[in-house]
Amino acid sequence: MDREFGLIHVKLQTWFPLPIQVYVNGHEWLARKLEQNGIRYSKLENTFLWIEDFPKAQKFSDRFGSLDWPRFLKRYARKINPLMTDLLKGMPYYWVTAQSEYSTDILFKNAAYLNELYPRLLSHSTLCFGAKEVMSFLGRKIRSYFEGEIVSDSSDLSFKRIPGARIKHRVKQNWLKMYNKAGSVLRLEMVINEPEGFTVRKQVMRKGKKVMRWVDMRKGVAYLFRYREVSLAANSRYLQALADVDDPTDAIATLDRITTRKQVALKRTAKAFNPVARDEAQIFRALLDGQHMIRGFSNPDIRQKLQDSPHLKGITDPHRQSAKVTRIFNRCHAHGLIAKIPHSRRWRLTRLGRIAMSASIQLRDVQFPISHMKLAA
Repeated sequence: MDREFGLIHVKLQTWFPLPIQVYVNGHEWLARKLEQNGIRYSKLENTFLWIEDFPKAQKFSDRFGSLDWPRFLKRYARKINPLMTDLLKGMPYYWVTAQSEYSTDILFKNAAYLNELYPRLLSHSTLCFGAKEVMSFLGRKIRSYFEGEIVSDSSDLSFKRIPGARIKHRVKQNWLKMYNKAGSVLRLEMVINEPEGFTVRKQVMRKGKKVMRWVDMRKGVAYLFRYREVSLAANSRYLQALADVDDPTDAIATLDRITTRKQVALKRTAKAFNPVARDEAQIFRALLDGQHMIRGFSNPDIRQKLQDSPHLKGITDPHRQSAKVTRIFNRCHAHGLIAKIPHSRRWRLTRLGRIAMSASIQLRDVQFPISHMKLAA
């Protein structure tokens, strides 16, 4: 349990050349930094669920790759290798990055939001990200001389067992992963085992002169800052590609709202709507009529449009027809689909009403027939 880095492990191979393996978790290091600076946070294992000051926490995190790693690693080498003070005195280790993992976490305020969106993200990644896209996430292109495999796989193609589902894109021994962490965190993780496919700008000798060139990145810990830059860029490109996925959260919340009976008064409730029912669709079409967009609509306007519908069928008395339409208005108003225009007897559609009623008509006229045809086939 290191004072600065938290829980780590140090492994020594007891035969020459006596290599040492050190594992460090950046989340543990960041947690200690936050505590030292009085920043509160909520953490589950190696996942931050909430941080009081995200910008400051990000600044701390960005410093992790630029720490004095040789000093820290040398300290542990001396602790566990007794030959460092005897036979190997004056012969330091050359420290390399065997594997780096850099994660980008997107924190959701509500786990339900991520649970609704996550299956769509998995489906989009599986169906739409081919070899060309995967290489572009890593900042590379497919060349004719490329040798290796580009593999995308999911741990659960059915996406039914969502807590364990993840998507992984592998290029040789490097890969990008996306998974649901702790229920409310979407994690993108870039893992680098072979850095040779990436480049770093450094000073090199060319024809006896020192010049700045982009050269292949090596495993030395001096390049950890570049590991961070490459990984962050890969995660950001992946998230940008996922931005094409529609977030169903608002639509589902809207659907839940109109399909649930509403409490209007202490002993009164408003009946729920059935999005695919014919009678409901007739009401929605009458309210969505384009001629109501400017001035709104009144009871006589909707009464005229519903004259031949089952809602007014068999009712000849104008007063009873008006009362029936008034009850329809009250029901729609209770569900937030329409709102009264102040100082008038007219009504208007709300934003929720336009979204919910348009979606219901599309569901009945377009989506449901298509699904039925596929099932019949």
